[in-house]
Amino acid sequence: MRLKDLDKNEHLLLKCIGGSKSYGLEIESSDTDIKGVFVLPMEKFYELDYFKQVNNESNDIVFYELKRFFELLYANNPNILEMLVIPKKCILYKHPLFDLIKPGLFLSKRCKNTFAGYAFAQIKRAKGLNKKIMNPIDAEKLSVLDFCYVIFGQGSIPLKKWLAKNNLKQEYCGLVNISHMKDVYGIYYDYQASESKGHSSLGFRGIIRKENANGVSLSSIPKGFKPLGFMYFNKEAYSKYCRDYKEYWDWVKKRNEARYKDTIAHGKNYDAKNMMHTFRLLDMAEEIAIYGKIIVERPNRDELLEIRKGTFMYDELVKKAEEKLKKIEALFGKSKLPEKPDRQKINRLLVEIRKEFYKKTPL
Repeated sequence: MRLKDLDKNEHLLLKCIGGSKSYGLEIESSDTDIKGVFVLPMEKFYELDYFKQVNNESNDIVFYELKRFFELLYANNPNILEMLVIPKKCILYKHPLFDLIKPGLFLSKRCKNTFAGYAFAQIKRAKGLNKKIMNPIDAEKLSVLDFCYVIFGQGSIPLKKWLAKNNLKQEYCGLVNISHMKDVYGIYYDYQASESKGHSSLGFRGIIRKENANGVSLSSIPKGFKPLGFMYFNKEAYSKYCRDYKEYWDWVKKRNEARYKDTIAHGKNYDAKNMMHTFRLLDMAEEIAIYGKIIVERPNRDELLEIRKGTFMYDELVKKAEEKLKKIEALFGKSKLPEKPDRQKINRLLVEIRKEFYKKTPL
C-alpha cells in the first residue's frame, strides 16, 4: 500500500489537515500536515502483509489503517483522538462511516498520562535542550590526558601542565599501578629516548598509546628506576565526558536547524514551539478531565503564540507547567471518566465499520 493508492479516496475514511493549522496556531512558516484513516482492500486485509500505516519520508503525511487507528484510539493517543473532532475547515474528505466513531467511546483516565504525561516528557526534553544550549561542547574532543592530574605540593596540577613544566613528553613515560590506590599510577621517564626514533628506548609505552585511547597504558619498568611523580586518572569524569560529547554532537547532527535558529533568536534558550505544544497538551488534558471532551482548536491561541514567540522566561514556564500538572492530577482523581475504554464495544464497532465498508466498496 502506497500513498498514491489513497489519492482517489476509494479506501479512505478520513483525510484532514492536522498539526498547528488544526489547532489554529500556525504561523507564516508552518508546514501543512496531512493525516487520515484508510481501510485496506479486502484481499490485502487477508494477505500475510498488514500495512499499519503509510507515510512520506518526513512524516508530515500519515494515514493509519482502520485497525491501527482503533488501537491508537484505545491507547488514548492525543494525535489520534484529535482526529475524531477535527475542525470542519480542516476536513478534506470524510466517509459517512467515520461519523460512527465517537470520542465518548474512547476517552478515559488514560488521557492523564497520554496528554499530561507526554507534556511532562516535553518539559524534560526542554530542560535537556536548555542544558545543551547553555553548555556547548567543543568539536575537538578531549583525550584521556585531559583527565589526568599529578600530585604537586599539597595539591595537584593537570598532567599536561606538569609535562610542559618539566619539558617531558607523554610518549616517553611509563606508568605502573600503585597497589591499594584505584586509578593512581607511578610515572617513570625514559631520558634516553631518542627523538629520531620517536619512541622509548626502554620500551615505555607512554601514558596513552594513541590520541583516541579510552584508558592509560601500563609499562614494565626496569629495577632501580624511581618514579618522577604520581598521577591520578579521573576515569569516571572521562567516561561521563565521552557520553556527554556523543549525546551533544548526535543532537547537533540531527537537530532541526530552522527550529534551533528560532530558539537562539529569541534568546531564552528553549524550543519555543515545543514549549507551546507542551502547554496545549496540558490545557487539553485539563479540559478532558473537567468537560469529558476534546477541544482541538485552541481558545487561548494568543497566549500560546506568545509562548512560541519566546516572550516568557524558561524557568517561569517550567514552574507554571509543573503547577498545571499537579492540578491535572487532582482533576483526573475526581473525574467520572472510566479507567480505560470499553474494549468489547470498540471491537464491535471496528468489525461493524469494516464489514459495512467492504459491502459498499468493490474488491
